[in-house]
Amino acid sequence: MYASPSHLPQEARQKIATALQGVLADGLDLHSQIKVAHWNIKGMHFASLHPLFETFAVSLANHNDTVAERAVTLGAQIHGTARHVAKTSRLPEYPQDTTRDLEHVRLLAERIETYLTGLQEGRKVADQQGDVDSVDMLTAIISEFEKHGWFLRAHLDR
Repeated sequence: MYASPSHLPQEARQKIATALQGVLADGLDLHSQIKVAHWNIKGMHFASLHPLFETFAVSLANHNDTVAERAVTLGAQIHGTARHVAKTSRLPEYPQDTTRDLEHVRLLAERIETYLTGLQEGRKVADQQGDVDSVDMLTAIISEFEKHGWFLRAHLDR
């Protein structure tokens, strides 16, 4: 671990940084999967879902940057290459042949739920280590992506 302005002990910072690295890997993977859906969507709901997916992707890119910078602030070195993400993400692979609008909605809703689980686990680690700032950051991301998941699920409820 590098020197950090954080008041937290190095062991606590290491645990939090490890959790944040997992959140980042999931977030980078989810971002790429959202973009695949955005690029390939076809169907009746194209006009509403295409820009919605882009909104999700832009938001997630900003959150990924915040998560990475928080981990670095705690003294960690971040790994975020495509190869690293492919080895460590908890999200399932995105079916590359998907084109139908509501199928993309279902797949992204499922992946957002997996992402949320990782965020909640990361928040728990940060809370256990007394890192209020990381807890607050993760809580904000959770709140936003719960809403995004709800937007997707609302398309599927009949």
